[in-house]
Amino acid sequence: MDVGLQMIFASYGWSNVSDEQVWDEELRLARQAADLGFDVLWSVEHHFNDYSFCPDNLQLMSYLAAECPDVDLGTAAVILPWHDPLRVAEQASVLDHLSRGRLRLGMGRGLARREFEAFRGTMDESRGRFDEAAEMILRSLRTGFMEGDGPFYRQPRTAIRPRPTRSFEGRVYAVASSDDSVVSAARLNARMVMFADRPWPMRMPAIQKHRDLVREMHGTEAGPPLLADFCVCTPTLDGAEAQARRYMGKFVESNFYHYELLGPHFSTVKGYDAYAQKIAMAREIGMDGIVSAFMEAAVWGTPDRILRKFEERRAIVGEFELATSFRFGGTPFDLAESGLRLYAKEVLPVVHSWTNRSSPPRELIEPLSPSGRGQGEGKP
Repeated sequence: MDVGLQMIFASYGWSNVSDEQVWDEELRLARQAADLGFDVLWSVEHHFNDYSFCPDNLQLMSYLAAECPDVDLGTAAVILPWHDPLRVAEQASVLDHLSRGRLRLGMGRGLARREFEAFRGTMDESRGRFDEAAEMILRSLRTGFMEGDGPFYRQPRTAIRPRPTRSFEGRVYAVASSDDSVVSAARLNARMVMFADRPWPMRMPAIQKHRDLVREMHGTEAGPPLLADFCVCTPTLDGAEAQARRYMGKFVESNFYHYELLGPHFSTVKGYDAYAQKIAMAREIGMDGIVSAFMEAAVWGTPDRILRKFEERRAIVGEFELATSFRFGGTPFDLAESGLRLYAKEVLPVVHSWTNRSSPPRELIEPLSPSGRGQGEGKP
């Protein structure tokens, strides 16, 4: 079972902290995670705000490819409606070349109205833009050429250079927090990315739907989902619950602030009706109930308690991958660092032993002809 570190780059919940300090501390944790045996370094993409500010996770991973040569590099995720698909394909090809096939390409469609507006876009188009761009990007990484004639991206046939030389099969991920995103992830045969923000039995209908659709569409079994986790790891339980509630609660607060989750727009924006239903539930149970549900899904406490919670989760979900954050919601750096190190020492070896490591394959794809087609391959 692969376990990664999730980098958020947030200052929400801290006082008197500079952007430079936030970035330096996240990178310190990343280097330690790579040295301590984590399998992947993951990063979000967010812009402009204390909630999270990693505006280019592909650029970040190009740096980490050299800094941390023995760990995989993941984007969770590149938000496609905010990018030109041709540039994403070029950046992914460069990074995969520099890292010798260590890139795990995660994609998403975005949720924050404030970010869409800053990019002069609209949430109404996010579903269509994601679906169109994702298909173009993956096809170009498979064939070496990008082209498209859809409503959003009319792209003349163009070579991707450096030419992709490794298969991305098993290395594609898609954020799937709504029903239509589950369908999109299955159509791409991407591993679904979900956040540890509510009890896992509530997540199972979406997970099972993804599995069924992948089997139906591709004739194969879906890869395990990637669960973006949040962790406060402590040597004893003394004060652990209070710490977890404080920092997880502040992170939940930052979500409500950044995504304007109590705003009326989700009920009218195309493709986001599922969030309107969740917001209605949030209003019913209140903030304390939301934080309690978050704490039930995430992990906190001693390594033994965390392992028991993972065993319970595994019994419900089946096999899964982890992208774990230790620094969120104002978590002090020393607590995040000590938690990461304790987790690496006592949790990581046990989780790794549960199944054989299922790192995505990095075999070379069939060499491309000058036309950009492999032997026997039709026009992309």
